[in-house]
Amino acid sequence: MTLRLAIVLPTFNERGNLRPLIARIDAALAGIGWEAIVVDDDSPDGTADEGRAISLSDPRVRVIQRIGRRGLASAAIEGMCATAAPVVAVMDADHQHDPVLLPQMLAAVQSGDYDVAYASRFADGASTEAWGRPDRLKASSLANRIARKVTGVDLSDPMSGYFMLRADTLRADAHRLSGVGFKILLDILATAERPLRVKEFPLRFAARAAGESKLDRTVAFEFLVGLYDKWLGRIIPTRFALFGTIGAAGVVVHMAVLAGFLAVFGRPFEFGRWITVFDVGQTVAAVVAMTFNFVLNNALTYADSRLVGFAQLVRGWARFALTCSVGLLANVGVAALLLRLGLHPYAAAILGIVVGSVWNYALSSRFVWGRY
Repeated sequence: MTLRLAIVLPTFNERGNLRPLIARIDAALAGIGWEAIVVDDDSPDGTADEGRAISLSDPRVRVIQRIGRRGLASAAIEGMCATAAPVVAVMDADHQHDPVLLPQMLAAVQSGDYDVAYASRFADGASTEAWGRPDRLKASSLANRIARKVTGVDLSDPMSGYFMLRADTLRADAHRLSGVGFKILLDILATAERPLRVKEFPLRFAARAAGESKLDRTVAFEFLVGLYDKWLGRIIPTRFALFGTIGAAGVVVHMAVLAGFLAVFGRPFEFGRWITVFDVGQTVAAVVAMTFNFVLNNALTYADSRLVGFAQLVRGWARFALTCSVGLLANVGVAALLLRLGLHPYAAAILGIVVGSVWNYALSSRFVWGRY
């Protein structure tokens, strides 16, 4: 049977959901040549192993196990670029997306009248009653309104994670997609050089079948990062903007810790002839602020290559401390040189900070989180 459709299933801890979902996809696509590509972010529950076990009896199922890479959007892009099928679909593996819509969406895309077909939670005839999460529903509705205003994508549910398009349409823009955050459809529609013709299908959005949601506490942050990337990311690279913003927050933390330390120990304690209270406070504040920066950068800026486990975190923190010390030397050295060349002290200090920040970012990206 000729391969007509590839369904990309980005997964993380979906072992219990995978086999029944493949059965539902098979039933929905009877008579249609399809394959399922499970793109797993190295799930600790053995999702990739379950996918390989399924493929032993059903070769239409393939597995891409990603090591050291994370993120739903990037997983979707990687899966869609790994198939020979002329049409690709992306859907969640948690059974919230009903496979029964797949043949209708395929017919719409293959008709030539539409470039993209997607399932909307907010279209006429859609339902979210089975979801049972009014809090998430309100948050999704707000996110959709913000996304429409920032990107100009006028759909009832641009944050949908269930969509289909021709593979060549995806590959034409794949190199320009940011792969940031959770909502790849929004990224595709906002990136395309020409407006894509979209067919909307009402979705009866179901409750998660098993396991826990992949959306952690950083999802709102990742949504904002995705909007920034499409809006200003070409001016200031998104990852560097995050790194710099966290660095600025670290300065606030540093000053707060120093002020608190001096308020408590400034008068009654002396630390010796050569070491002042300020010196100790400054050291404590620097270590706290640096640790603050490391933790946030690990969780947010480098979420797709996040360090996990005690040993990795300790090694990463030590390397981050070393790179920050090198960046400090670059900061001070550049500022001192510019000052001697006649630049105003404040301007010299600012340029020193910029050079130090770029240096810290470059070294941290390479030697702490392993990104070139």
